Amino acid sequence: MSDNKIDKDQVSKDPVSNEQVLSFSSPSKVNQEKRNFLIAATAGVGALGAAAVAVPFVGSMLPSERAKAAGAPVEVDVSKIQPGSMITAEWRGKPVWIINRTDEMTADLAKHNDQLSDPNSEVPQQPAYCKNASRSIKPNLAVVVGICTHLGCSPTEKLQAGGDMGENWTGGFFCPCHGSRFDLAGRVFKGSPAPINLVIPPYQYLTETTLLIGDDTKVEG
Repeated sequence: MSDNKIDKDQVSKDPVSNEQVLSFSSPSKVNQEKRNFLIAATAGVGALGAAAVAVPFVGSMLPSERAKAAGAPVEVDVSKIQPGSMITAEWRGKPVWIINRTDEMTADLAKHNDQLSDPNSEVPQQPAYCKNASRSIKPNLAVVVGICTHLGCSPTEKLQAGGDMGENWTGGFFCPCHGSRFDLAGRVFKGSPAPINLVIPPYQYLTETTLLIGDDTKVEG
C-alpha cells in the first residue's frame, strides 16, 4: 500500500454522479517559481551543449590559414640557380622544378622531337604562353610540376647528358616507378607509360630574378 496520504479537503462529490472525486489545488507560487527555474536551467544547458557541438562543426567548414596559404602564389628567387642545375619549390602541395638550362641544353631540345609523344605540346598541359619550343617564358628557365602524368610519382632528375641513362640521353627526368622519361622541357618520350607531357603551372616574372608561381595575370598571351 502506498504511504501517500490524501487530505480530506481534496475529496469532494460530483454533483451529477454523486461519486467521490479527487481535486488538487493549484501549485503554490513558490513551487511554480521553482518549476520555471528548473525548466529554464535545463533549456540553457541544452542550448550550451548544442552550441559546443556546433562550433567545431562550423569551424571545420572554414578554410584554415594553412589551407589558404597552400593555394596562394609562391615567389621564388631564381638568381642563385646555377646553369645546368635546378631547385624545387612547393605550390599547392606539389613540387615545382625550376631548371636553369644552359644554352647547350636549350639547343638540344629540338634534336629529339622525333622521339617524343607530343613534341609541339598540342595537349594543353601548359598555359598558352608556354606553347613553344622551350615550353617556358624565358628559353633558359623551365618551370615544371614534378609529378609524373602516369600514376603521380615524382621523377628523378637526370639533368646531365649520358651517364646511366645512355649515350643518347641529352638530359631530363626519369621516373623509377614505371620507367617514364621526360626531356628538359617536361615532354614525354615515346614508349613511356606516361601518356602526356608534364604540367607547366601558371607563372610570371615580377622582376628579372623573381618568379611568381600560381599567378599569371600580368602575362601577355
